[in-house]
Amino acid sequence: MANNDNMNVMRDRDLRKVTSSARVGGVFAKIGTYTFLIIMALIVLFPFYWMIISSLKSLDEYRMNVPTFFPQKIMWYNYVEAFNTANLGRLFMNTVFVGVVSTVLSLIITVLSAFAFARLEFKGRELMFGALLATMMIPGELFTITNYATVSEFTKIPALSWMGTNTFGVLIVPFLVSVFYIYLLRQNFLQIPNELYLAAKVDGCGDLKYLWKVMIPLAKPTLISITILKMMGAWNSYIWPRLVANDEAYQLITNGLRNAFTATTGDVNYPLQMAAVAIVSAPLFMVFIFLRKYIMAGVSRSGIKG
Repeated sequence: MANNDNMNVMRDRDLRKVTSSARVGGVFAKIGTYTFLIIMALIVLFPFYWMIISSLKSLDEYRMNVPTFFPQKIMWYNYVEAFNTANLGRLFMNTVFVGVVSTVLSLIITVLSAFAFARLEFKGRELMFGALLATMMIPGELFTITNYATVSEFTKIPALSWMGTNTFGVLIVPFLVSVFYIYLLRQNFLQIPNELYLAAKVDGCGDLKYLWKVMIPLAKPTLISITILKMMGAWNSYIWPRLVANDEAYQLITNGLRNAFTATTGDVNYPLQMAAVAIVSAPLFMVFIFLRKYIMAGVSRSGIKG
């Protein structure tokens, strides 16, 4: 009996040691994980911090041999001067117009295409969808080259001059179709039970009505994500507007800032440029902060509850 008690005591002692070791190991693992995350967060955030403090410096302070990590004198006026110098009001209006129109038209094309590939039965559907997906393997630069050559020809034709260079049409039309968005929404539509579609057809519901009343409400998170990503893509677009919109009346934010702060001597006023970049970046930060849950839900959604 005494031997059994001793064995139980030793077993309990060993169990406590193992539990204590596991607890200590878990604490060290958490410390290591959070340390790594903090270091990576600092690395990611440092460029944004440098942008903000640089936008608040004077040009002389910015050019100092030894950089300062906080402005000696905060120059809030840099933001006002940057806004006026770069004519950001006009650039914002152009970008918002192009972004809203292109997003609305792209959503219409994406919804109709995804519905057709997900629900309608027609000959060659899978072959067409496979060919569409195959275009994702083509580098975007090739599309840019061919689109630019096509637009250059349109400029010579009076009836198609609205799609020529230095027009809003050329900034909107060429990139309305996104294969990735069609694929993303089609996969979401496929998760909706087909029995709902068949029941709706029996009740005499048309395809467009079923799409509007059933599929679009169920796919709302994905549609919100596509809307946000499309707007952000239009906001950040640089190469294509740089090629086709050299007129200041049609320039967007990204290419409008390129030479706005370069003097005739070639010197660049970097504090003003940083202030302008901070102003332009602010809407994107706000969109991500307040709508990030919709982006995550739309991209990662893998099923339907209920």
